[in-house]
Formats: sequence, C-alpha cells, structure tokens
Amino acid sequence: MSEKKIIERIKSQHGSNVIDSHDFRGDQTVTVKKNCGNEFFKFLRDDAELAFNFLMDITAVDYVSKKDERFEVVYHFYSLKHNHRLRVKIPVSIEDCIADSITSLWKTANWYEREIWDMYGIKFRDHPNLRRILLYEEFKGHPLRKDYPINKRQPLIGPLN
Repeated sequence: MSEKKIIERIKSQHGSNVIDSHDFRGDQTVTVKKNCGNEFFKFLRDDAELAFNFLMDITAVDYVSKKDERFEVVYHFYSLKHNHRLRVKIPVSIEDCIADSITSLWKTANWYEREIWDMYGIKFRDHPNLRRILLYEEFKGHPLRKDYPINKRQPLIGPLN
C-alpha cells in the first residue's frame, strides 16, 4: 500500500474522526478527535490493508499556550506485515485532561500510558492500573509539564518500615 493510501484508507473508514492529516517525506500523520474511541484503533490494528499490529511508542507533547488544546497524545504504529508506519495525534485539553486507554488492544500501552500520567498528568480512561511508574506516589505535580516549577520542593520520603 502506498503511503498516501494509508491516510486515504483511514479517511474512508473514519473520516468523521480525522481533524487533520499530512504525508511528508514518508511520514504519515493523522490527527483525530479525542472521542474517536477504541474502534478507531481496532481498525488500525485489524484492517488487512493497514495491519498496524506493533505499537512502537506513546508519548505526549505540552504546547502550553501555542495551540488551542494544551496537550497532544502521540501514538507511533508500525505494520510488520506491510513495513509501513503511522503517527496518530489526539488533542487533549487541560480542562478535560483524559484520553481513552488502548491497553485492551496493545498490552504494551500499559507502561506508556502510566508514564504519560506520571510525567504529564493526562489520565487514561479504563486503564487497568493507572498509577505512577517513574516517580514515588507522594510526588506532587507532573514534571514534564512546561509550567512545572523547576525549583519546586517535594515531600521527603523516609525509609520504609
């Protein structure tokens, strides 16, 4: 499948969810609505022409005041069968800082979603174990947010009894 056909295929099946897309130097990217749900991601995984069966990474970007929505959750997929890649972006506002979990479709999403929660404070609806993964539970705030105070003091944690 040619690179342009990946985006065309997605738009033909889920065009109402697609906000924006681009294909630049072999880099396919679609931006979709936050409420696209797991059906969209299931389509990416199960459609024979796409077959994005490998979740490479999930991360987030904090735009503070550069975009209408403060955050974007960014997914990177790869098709082992077809040797093609796709980036999916989902805008997330600070007021409704939650996205749907995809751990039911890709088990590796568990770690990535916990890391995003820990570092950015974006929650994932229906995540099986959404708790801090890199920082201790008493840590206040989310340190990869651009407005996180770099000199902020954290509660001291003593030895465990």
